[in-house]
Amino acid sequence: MLQHMKGMARPYATLFALALVVAVVARIGLAVMDVTGTLAYDYISAADVPMLDVICSILTGSTFVAFMFLAGLVLVISTAGVALYGFLYERGYAGAGKPAMAFLWGWATALVAIVCAFVVASGILSAVQVGSMSSKLPSAAVLVVALVVFAAFIGTLLAAASQVICACVAQARARGGAGLGRSLVVAAAVCGLAVMVLTVGTFASINTPSIQMGVVLAWFAADVVVNLGILFGARALEKRAEAAV
Repeated sequence: MLQHMKGMARPYATLFALALVVAVVARIGLAVMDVTGTLAYDYISAADVPMLDVICSILTGSTFVAFMFLAGLVLVISTAGVALYGFLYERGYAGAGKPAMAFLWGWATALVAIVCAFVVASGILSAVQVGSMSSKLPSAAVLVVALVVFAAFIGTLLAAASQVICACVAQARARGGAGLGRSLVVAAAVCGLAVMVLTVGTFASINTPSIQMGVVLAWFAADVVVNLGILFGARALEKRAEAAV
């Protein structure tokens, strides 16, 4: 038993290191939002309350627990999609490792995650809450289009993450199968910091009493540009490593 555990120690150490890197990067982002006032704590009595803080004020009791499950489900689907893409690349599936394929599967993964979120959310809000929200939302057709576009936006992030994993796998192959875990941890730290900065900026542009669409769109555009930069940068590293094998 002990010998078997030793054999599995390296993969699990990589997993735990990745989790710690993500936690540290996320904590840095939260600290930045805290210092800059992006996060509010007195949203009930404060004037000019940021929109997202008002929405989150309904998350109490069982609704809060349900939304925690919803968020976990979305994260698990997204993470599993990226990991699956890297696994398929490592196994040599046709098309795996191509930016277009990474984007399409990233889009599909994001869309499924969002649909699952709606399925869960549809059963945890009261009729009064649903009616109040529905009266302030655009038509169903507009919502569907917005859902597809938002999924495509998130798809660029998942595609970039998928391509980074492929680049790490390709580099490990070029080194004779060594160093994959180290490459994944370094990539998570470097790319994670970039994504953290953009996430903080995007969140701050939305979580305001009065949203400026120009600012929000500028942050979304920056998100897409950086995601695509990571995507094609990882593809270049992947091709270089493949040529060295």
